[in-house]
Amino acid sequence: MQIYELSGGTAKCIHECEKPAGFKCGTFGASTLQDRHLATGDFAGKLNIWDLTRTEKPLYNVQAHAACVNVIDGCGGQNIGYGACELVTGSRDGCVRVWDPRVKEAVLSLEPDDDTARDCWAVAFGNSYNDDERCIAAGYDNGDVKLFDLRTNSVRWDTNVGNGVVSLEFDRKDIEMNKLAVTTLESRFRLFDMRTFHETEGYSWKAVKAHKSTVWLARHLPQNRDVWMTCGGNGGLNVYRYSYPLKRQAKDKDGLVKGVVGDAELLNSRMVSTQPIVSFNWSPDKEGLCVMASLDQAVRVCIVTKLDKY
Repeated sequence: MQIYELSGGTAKCIHECEKPAGFKCGTFGASTLQDRHLATGDFAGKLNIWDLTRTEKPLYNVQAHAACVNVIDGCGGQNIGYGACELVTGSRDGCVRVWDPRVKEAVLSLEPDDDTARDCWAVAFGNSYNDDERCIAAGYDNGDVKLFDLRTNSVRWDTNVGNGVVSLEFDRKDIEMNKLAVTTLESRFRLFDMRTFHETEGYSWKAVKAHKSTVWLARHLPQNRDVWMTCGGNGGLNVYRYSYPLKRQAKDKDGLVKGVVGDAELLNSRMVSTQPIVSFNWSPDKEGLCVMASLDQAVRVCIVTKLDKY
């Protein structure tokens, strides 16, 4: 683990420590802005929470899965104001589990049948707009996308997007579900309109081809939920803007209401590496400031300008 401090346009390593198992994923999502506790999942299947000022021993440690923790997300922290602080992990063992850092046991475990277990590659919290509502979206290596309702403890919706799901993200965690971006192998991502559910067709969607390679990530701009960045396996970055349709609902031939998805406009594109960009995060404070990591073993800090003009 390495901790960097950004000052004067230069990133300086201020702390470094080595742990028994390599980290696969991490999030600050379940931590307050004051604490900034980092939750990590590692290749040994463990979930840890760290105080970055004292990394000798984790604040929280649990054997979360029987295999590598592929992905993690957090909700309730960062002063969003709604619901308990929770973490969700997805693993190679096919399980998706929800954790409350106050207890050592998973508060919810979504486990597949032994003969149908698929590798979970992506998880995300959403719909946490009050103290009762909260959902989890999970994506799997066979293209399955499942939406779990934590209030009703049930699968709210599931679909298959045709290719392995490597990332998914709601445009905001702390609002009523609005849009969901799902990125996949084979150069595509899908946008789902999550406001209107159709009894047979589910949520309306639109597929967009990008990067001519795997679309590893989609990350929405904190200051504007209708602008997002995608990160490609070709080392490229694409900035998109969402345009809402004139009407977000329409009726089918049977008179049932279904959602109408808008358009995704490519605003800009830039190659920043010769290798895939596999991690990306926006600054919540300075609009356009972002940090990314790629498989060329480099961490890059960039500023995307003129986002206020889009």
